[in-house]
Amino acid sequence: MTTPVAPENGAVPAERPARPAPSDAVLHRRARAALTRSAAVDRILAVLIGFVLMAGGVLVALLSYGVFGVARAGRPLLDPMIVDAMRVQPDVARLVVLGAGVLLVLLGLTWAARSLRPERHPDLVLDGGPDTAIVISSSAMADAISAQVSAIPGVGRARARMVGTDDAPALRLTLWLADDAEVRTVLARLHDEVLGVARDSLGISALPTAVRLELDTSTPHPRVA
Repeated sequence: MTTPVAPENGAVPAERPARPAPSDAVLHRRARAALTRSAAVDRILAVLIGFVLMAGGVLVALLSYGVFGVARAGRPLLDPMIVDAMRVQPDVARLVVLGAGVLLVLLGLTWAARSLRPERHPDLVLDGGPDTAIVISSSAMADAISAQVSAIPGVGRARARMVGTDDAPALRLTLWLADDAEVRTVLARLHDEVLGVARDSLGISALPTAVRLELDTSTPHPRVA
């Protein structure tokens, strides 16, 4: 939290306008982030690589069937001029092949590192004035929400996680319910008493939330003789 600076001449700083409500498209993306971790980039890369490999296979098949000429179908895949140039300058050919291999390895490692990196848990920055910024950590928000949800009758325990980005936070909740819990009542109180209060206290207009319900098996139940 930054230290506020006193205004000069006793002037009172004007309040900043409230954040505008997010659009439907932004809310849809935030809702998807609440449900599961986004894999859009991985899917796009996989589709592009698949298209490139498929195009190469189709091209080789067309060459072999003589679509580009019978004479061309009987020749090697690499043009003889390219083969001769590689034989004349083997060092250059080795460097080109080595560079292509290193590039592919770096791309593969970058892709793997991006896919395996931990999911981001954003902090929430509140506007405390023109010279003040209040930062609430994601762990503090998750712990507070988990404690409030656990106090709802019928909820044995709860786990909350903040996901998304700093500008578009979302909430992922897992609730472990008792056997006698009324699911509709629990969800209604969650919406009214926890999520509504959280939105008002944090000063945000929307907090997309994905709720996963589980049966609480940590508490032993008495056996009937």
